[in-house]
Amino acid sequence: MSHLEGRHAVITGGASGIGAAVATALADAGGRVTVMGRDPVRLERFLATCPGARSIICDVTDEGSIGQAFAQARIELGPVDILVNNAGAVESASFQGTDVDMLDRMLAVNTRAVLVCTNAVLPAMIEAGWGRIITVASTAGLKGYPYIAAYAAAKHAAIGLMRALAMEVAAKGVTANAVCPGYTDTEMVSQALDDVTARTGKTREEVLARYVAGNPQGRLVEPEEVADTVLWLAGDGASAINGQAIAIAGGEVG
Repeated sequence: MSHLEGRHAVITGGASGIGAAVATALADAGGRVTVMGRDPVRLERFLATCPGARSIICDVTDEGSIGQAFAQARIELGPVDILVNNAGAVESASFQGTDVDMLDRMLAVNTRAVLVCTNAVLPAMIEAGWGRIITVASTAGLKGYPYIAAYAAAKHAAIGLMRALAMEVAAKGVTANAVCPGYTDTEMVSQALDDVTARTGKTREEVLARYVAGNPQGRLVEPEEVADTVLWLAGDGASAINGQAIAIAGGEVG
């Protein structure tokens, strides 16, 4: 029997990048997988690669959409045992160029969504005496980076939510943790590379070299490496891992 056999896992932002890698890993381990996202085309494209998974349209910045999506997930596959808060977004600006509207947008998708989605599944997990809440944060939630102050603040806050929740559920069979990838080989990072290249006139190779310079391994992290960590946290073998923010960054932060 696969070690997640019968467990219902929901992955927000699960149609591409890290989310898709996580969803695939959990499905391969026997989990019953629901991926949520805003783009139906991406969701359909992912489902073609992961037979048996379900998809639900969900905008994690809209509480009503979250409520409807998780209600549908429960109807289709039962109570949620594993929640992976993966949906996220990043915007770049200098600190002085960061206004409250940008901060609000970053908090809405990277922090507030974590709170609302988690509260949508937590009561059933506590009742069942078993659950896993795993939030995909970032090394930007562990240290500062220039030109992404709002994003870094939101990811720091997301990690804070997990650490606080972990203390509340520690004796209830539920764990709450964050994984913190460094720069990862995803569409989001690729788009960022293109944007910086266009804005600065540097070559893509020069910009990429700057991105990976902070990683002692000198490379981008692979989405599957993040997925492997999430898979471990989702299993029974990680039942004593609680309230942690695990860096997946080649040694950039400890």
